[in-house]
Amino acid sequence: MNQRLTLPTALLLTLPPLLWAGNAVVGRLVAPLVPPLTLNFLRWALAFVILLPLAWRVLRTDSPIWPRMRRYAVLGLLGVGCYNALQYLAVKTSTPINVTLVGSSMPAFMLGLGAAFFGQRITQRQVAGAVLSIAGVLVVLAQGQFAHLAQVRFVAGDVYMLFATAAWALYSWLLTRPGDPPEVRRDWAAFLMAQLVPGLAWSGLFAATESAVTTQAIQWGVPLLLALAFIATGPAIVAYRAWGLGVQRVGPNIAGFFSNLTPLFAAVFSAAFLGEPPHLYHGVAFLLIVGGIVVSSRR
Repeated sequence: MNQRLTLPTALLLTLPPLLWAGNAVVGRLVAPLVPPLTLNFLRWALAFVILLPLAWRVLRTDSPIWPRMRRYAVLGLLGVGCYNALQYLAVKTSTPINVTLVGSSMPAFMLGLGAAFFGQRITQRQVAGAVLSIAGVLVVLAQGQFAHLAQVRFVAGDVYMLFATAAWALYSWLLTRPGDPPEVRRDWAAFLMAQLVPGLAWSGLFAATESAVTTQAIQWGVPLLLALAFIATGPAIVAYRAWGLGVQRVGPNIAGFFSNLTPLFAAVFSAAFLGEPPHLYHGVAFLLIVGGIVVSSRR
């Protein structure tokens, strides 16, 4: 694996946080329209339909994915079934500032899991990069005044996001493990479809359980359909493709720092859609997060 971060790879790893920030905003907007686990299932069901013309061959009975389905069942559980389902649950029951604060622990999860289970050595540069990157996130969350952080109160949604972050970190590390047929690894659509098949089963099971215990009904309409179209293409197919390729190029330790760009992009979206002008602390946070990425990725 090449651990050197190049400009094209940096741009590639910047795309998922951009789309994930939009995913969080849309998930918050449609929370009154659809239950969170059902939203996750509908999202991936639509993604399956979109991906089918590109990857239908991987579903044939003689496909090489079936003997390796245990691996794809785990990837599908973590990346498709759990991560966004827990995130949608989090934005429904917690505040955006709390959810983003918990999500900023991603570099720590990446480094910790890599050292504990995947034989990766944590360097001083990576620790320093983690500190800088998380400091940048805290600047955004505190709006330039760290006294605001003392007012944060954690609720159940924050725990959901903590589990979501851990699931995504483990998913990212498992992407680097061998075990994929060459023809599947070379074809990004086939690789995503291999995860999506069991992942759709997991998310369907979770949605069915949710429907049995909740009274919230789906409110179909143009807003929900537009939201589904966006989250099924951008944050799902495009972001997963870009993230998987970026992780293969530089490894989860370095890629994990890019996830901390998500709250910064969320602040930009707030300025664009809510009429809130950008502030000086947004620029400070950007420099800190990018500084963390640069420091952690240098040899």
